[in-house]
Amino acid sequence: MNDTLDALYPFLAGGAKDPQAEQEALCESVRRKATHSVEVKQEFFAHNTEALIACARDLAASYRAGGRLFTMGNGGSSCDAAHLAVEFQHPVTTGRPALPAMNLVMDAAMCSAVANDVGVEHVFVRQLEAHARAGDALAGFSTSGNSANLMRAFARARELGLLTIGFAGGDGGEMHASGLLDHCLVVETDSIHRVQEVHVACYHILWDLTHTLLADSRGHAGGKTS
Repeated sequence: MNDTLDALYPFLAGGAKDPQAEQEALCESVRRKATHSVEVKQEFFAHNTEALIACARDLAASYRAGGRLFTMGNGGSSCDAAHLAVEFQHPVTTGRPALPAMNLVMDAAMCSAVANDVGVEHVFVRQLEAHARAGDALAGFSTSGNSANLMRAFARARELGLLTIGFAGGDGGEMHASGLLDHCLVVETDSIHRVQEVHVACYHILWDLTHTLLADSRGHAGGKTS
């Protein structure tokens, strides 16, 4: 490990760069990151397969009853929120129906207005109060599990009668400890990159499972077939 670091950052040891040693060190860095990514995914799915299926069953039940999915997140996690919403609205698999999903980060005017006027912790709550109804679902992404605006939204969602789904990292933070979530899928690593990589795989599988469970009632789950 020290040899790899010395090759990448020779100036720390007062040396000059060796191009060949640098290339080898970079290749080793890629291999280690890829290996770690695979290991974290394998560990997560080994312990969370049944939890993921249970989550998909509840989400399918929400859609079957005419519910909608709302998604939320901050920073990089807002991109996951957007991605999950698009997956349901615009299915890439032929024959699967488009399902209603709304990304609560998509309206910059709304988010900036609420953040400016009453505080960023309210940006998702205000939108839920305007759009959500009992039987809908709310999915939130936080690599720490401690995002205050997500926690406020989850609390309000429970009051409104929504299914609550969380994607977190580390020890799950407040999302895991609060008792506000019906399903909390936690990637137990401190690496933000690995957490986000597992989240992508997780919600792709959640999307697929939900459609599989809805197959028998296709055409009655809130959207037309594509």
